[in-house]
Amino acid sequence: MSNVVIVDYGMCNLDSIARVVEECGGRPTVSDQPRELATATQIILPGVGAFPDAMNNLVERGFHTALEEQVVGNGIPFLGICLGMHMMARAGNEGQRTEGLGWIDGEVVRLEPQGEDTRIPHIGWNEINLEYESPLFDGIAPDRDYYFVHSYHIRCDDEEQVVARTAYAGGFVSAVARDHIFGVQFHPEKSQKVGFQVLRNFLNY
Repeated sequence: MSNVVIVDYGMCNLDSIARVVEECGGRPTVSDQPRELATATQIILPGVGAFPDAMNNLVERGFHTALEEQVVGNGIPFLGICLGMHMMARAGNEGQRTEGLGWIDGEVVRLEPQGEDTRIPHIGWNEINLEYESPLFDGIAPDRDYYFVHSYHIRCDDEEQVVARTAYAGGFVSAVARDHIFGVQFHPEKSQKVGFQVLRNFLNY
């Protein structure tokens, strides 16, 4: 069974993602101790909130270097969810420019309304459009909806790292990947059957 360490850096309620990981066949460990990353077969970095606060918490608790060691150095599969995906970027621009983990070649910027019917934050169900096949979406029909809650998105400079886009607010990147490192803008734990399948695929990667 997978030993999935869910990083607790004080930015969201982690019970729901832990329950879904368990339902999908993993053994979740919610941890605020960076040393526990060394026991992981997979690592999940979730999050809801502001980029500067999240990165500050991550650095203050010592997760920044521990994640670099385990994910980049040791090749442990990683999934960033929503704000967790944002922190994978080079930098975020929410209030102030803040350096991210630097695993994805891009920066986090605010969604821009493209008309009166475009509401920010983007909350609700929306399709993703795959740019290429990814193991994260194996066995999932291409026209399925996922649940989003966000006001910012990653603007990628390396198109090869863009797995999927969503046609809202002029279009935004909704999934990224770099080798064994994955990120999704939507919340798989809130996306019912398709979201659960995404997590199963990650656990089986």
